[in-house]
Amino acid sequence: MVSAVFHSPSDASDAMRAAKASATVSAFPASTMTSATLTPPAPRAAAPAHPPVDWGALALRTLSPLAGLAVLIGIWAMLTMKGGNFPTPAATWEAAVALFSDPFYSNGPNDQGIGWNILFSLKRVALGFGLAALVGIPMGFLIGRSKVIGAMLNPIISLLRPVSPLAWLPIGLLVFKSADPAAIWTIFICSIWPMIINTAVGVQRVPEDYLNVAKVLNLSEWKVVTKILLPSVLPYMLTGVRLSVGTAWLVIVAAEMLTGGVGIGFWVWDEWNNLNVQHIIIAIFVIGIVGLLLEQALVSIAKRFSFE
Repeated sequence: MVSAVFHSPSDASDAMRAAKASATVSAFPASTMTSATLTPPAPRAAAPAHPPVDWGALALRTLSPLAGLAVLIGIWAMLTMKGGNFPTPAATWEAAVALFSDPFYSNGPNDQGIGWNILFSLKRVALGFGLAALVGIPMGFLIGRSKVIGAMLNPIISLLRPVSPLAWLPIGLLVFKSADPAAIWTIFICSIWPMIINTAVGVQRVPEDYLNVAKVLNLSEWKVVTKILLPSVLPYMLTGVRLSVGTAWLVIVAAEMLTGGVGIGFWVWDEWNNLNVQHIIIAIFVIGIVGLLLEQALVSIAKRFSFE
């Protein structure tokens, strides 16, 4: 007599899954089975969240300068409240709106908009400053690299650097016989010193080990300058350039007041002769804004090329 045993379908499926699991386990030797083999993989870490916005620091950077400017205008309004020769902030603002509504008009060489005067001044600054960079930066490398040249030129630089910018203007008028190149000469001679001094200091502060390695490798002077000195000296050099452009912008205003022609300095003096004090105040703000933009542009360049 044969007896038959019947199993339910669920029991059969459980038996099949158990047989597959045992076959899988038996396929790996006992020595190769580790906890990592039997442990399921850990869940993937979530991406780090973006840092929260520091609204306090953002407000400090934006609102504090505006608050300082508001305080300045408030003091100005209080001092001119009772009238007098000095214009009020409201009257100066109205004059500025009218002035900048057409900044590039031209009614002759002595009657041009403030935009043209700013551009002419910037052109003179670019020429004088560019010539100073072409001469001053290589001279700074020479002074920093050679003790003999440094000993020769350091007394001359110490003697000429403190001379007032306007003292150089008559020399330029005597030599060039024209106001425009005399102004460029004045910018050149006054903006060259920071570039020479800062570049020379940067060269002198290059670690001696770098130069000793260059001697061992028998590098040429050109490779020493381009591969070793220039990357190390660049932050010092850009600091000198930033100081020089500020000096150049200061000098051009004073030089143009004396030489005449077209330029922001001449425009200020011409408005004084016309007793237009509102335009003089506007010119003061314009000169300050342009100088700030020039300096900030060079600061951005210095940060871009910084190796720190």
